[in-house]
Amino acid sequence: MPDREVPLNGGRLTAGVVRIGDTVRRPPSPASPFVAGLLTRLERAGFDGAPRYLGRDPQSRDILTFIPGEVPAKWRTFGDEQIAAAATLLRGLHDASRPLGDGAVVCHHDPGPNNTVFQDGLPVAFIDFDFAAPGDPLQDVGYLAWSWCLSSKPSRGDPATQAAQVRVLADAYGLTPDQRRSLPAAIEQRLLRNERFWRDHPGRVAGPDPAEVLAWTRTELAFVRGCHATLTAALR
Repeated sequence: MPDREVPLNGGRLTAGVVRIGDTVRRPPSPASPFVAGLLTRLERAGFDGAPRYLGRDPQSRDILTFIPGEVPAKWRTFGDEQIAAAATLLRGLHDASRPLGDGAVVCHHDPGPNNTVFQDGLPVAFIDFDFAAPGDPLQDVGYLAWSWCLSSKPSRGDPATQAAQVRVLADAYGLTPDQRRSLPAAIEQRLLRNERFWRDHPGRVAGPDPAEVLAWTRTELAFVRGCHATLTAALR
């Protein structure tokens, strides 16, 4: 008897993603050819922190390997070991794609905890490469710093505590002195990009009310701007 299709929830950009046995099937999108090439490149480079691309099934869906583990349903406070592991994973992704040259890498552009598989409490792989594209590594590191370390919610700790985790992230990734100085601005720029996305493409993503997400994004941006001096001091 063939394996049954099990819907995989959580994806907001691509509907109809299912698991069949040890594979994931995703409806094709305009990004499919680029993602297929990227995942093939990562496999050849020996990077195991992403799914493998296996071709297309009879329904023209992309076939990827299924990576077992937990994907957090919501963002939350993470420990230093988890932050360091996420940063190391991102550096591995960037290094595996570096043959682009001129310092450019392929950025995931959405490496939040919600697109990360955890095993035994630690992040081991990124999934959902819908937004992947060439870019400056700091674009991804800035997003990682915000989504894993920073939050306007009082329950996530004071700015100094959060900034200390951004330093853990910067150390684990291996940022250069110039990149460390540029990181606070890169975090702000990444949130500005999110703001533009939710303002200009309110109907593109399934899930929560885009107006609510836009308001939340602006709250986060204001918080990060207020932490600029604290972040700068922590990254020296």
